[in-house]
Amino acid sequence: MNRNELEGKRQNIEGRIKEAVGAVMANRNLESEGANERAEGAARERIGEASRKVGEAIEDLGNKIKR
Repeated sequence: MNRNELEGKRQNIEGRIKEAVGAVMANRNLESEGANERAEGAARERIGEASRKVGEAIEDLGNKIKR
């Protein structure tokens, strides 16, 4: 797991918490802020995952070429 994946997971969780607190307190601004943060975190996590997979593919290709 790379840095973007970890940060994305953290941001996603924080966003879910804010969203839930906003819903419980009937604070639409906090709920909306949490939803946006959650979505941004999920996107960042996917970008990190894609980046990691590309790196792994390049590493595998390098290993195949060495053989």
